[in-house]
Amino acid sequence: MIKNWHPMYTLALVIGVLALYPMFFGQFMNFGVATLLLAGFALSWDILGGWTGQNSLGHAAFVGVGAYTVTLLAERGVHPVVGALIGAALSSLLAWGWGAATFRLRGSYFTLSTIAVAEIIRLIILNESWLTGGAEGKFVPDLPKIFGFDLFDRKVEYYMVLLFVLLVLLFTHWMRYSRMGFYFKAVREDEDGAMALGVNPNKAKQLAFVCSAAFTGLGGAMYAIFLQAFEPETFLLIAFSIQVALLAIIGGRGTIYGPLVGAFLIAVPSEIFRDQLKEANLLVYGILIVVIVIYLPKGILGSLEYWAYRKNHPLEKGKV
Repeated sequence: MIKNWHPMYTLALVIGVLALYPMFFGQFMNFGVATLLLAGFALSWDILGGWTGQNSLGHAAFVGVGAYTVTLLAERGVHPVVGALIGAALSSLLAWGWGAATFRLRGSYFTLSTIAVAEIIRLIILNESWLTGGAEGKFVPDLPKIFGFDLFDRKVEYYMVLLFVLLVLLFTHWMRYSRMGFYFKAVREDEDGAMALGVNPNKAKQLAFVCSAAFTGLGGAMYAIFLQAFEPETFLLIAFSIQVALLAIIGGRGTIYGPLVGAFLIAVPSEIFRDQLKEANLLVYGILIVVIVIYLPKGILGSLEYWAYRKNHPLEKGKV
């Protein structure tokens, strides 16, 4: 380990490398934006799923809230930046009420409740066609330029999403060393033990849920702009929530960069398999996930951090 290496140096290095993507892979901008969006969603999910250990399979609902909010407001002349912030705020409000109703449940019961609530939201969007367009979905109207930049330009969208990823990473860095982060980890490891130490598990989980939802809703607004046209099945199905959760779990839940690593490590082979193997793509993709989960149960970065800990800790040396 390099002496005096600050965690912010790693963050600057990661963002700097990602910022070079359009210069070297400009012909693959759709892939770059989509993968970075998934990474942002996985990082946002991990605030709840990784740091407090609450397995949500309903985060697609927040993506939908952000996407529909920015689109509906843009149709009425509201600036997309304002629309995205309102979408994040509405997602937070939804998470607050959602958490208040479900955080009395633990384990798989909470997970099932997230599926149920997300499905209710999907059905509401499908049936309230006067507002949401129903099954036909929505088209994002022409958007004003921001500082002269066209929001429908793929390179502009890439750097916009990169800023979103940077915001989540900065929050995660801060959270890791804050009192709030310690509360989150205490709840993840042992709720009853955390309660005995004076931590309110429900409040901690609800705070994590609100933060996670806010970032996810913000990303959902960017996703709508990237797609330009979408329907409920685009991102409101449970399969989308599962995909986001898997990226965080495979990369290493509860780690700063695990979800980011998971997104790129899974997305790149998947893209290659899609071109080379056609229909067999999903089979190979599934096998890859199973292998990682079996042999790296803590995820890729989680397993590396655990290995490094056992190698360097005085009481663990010689056991690796």
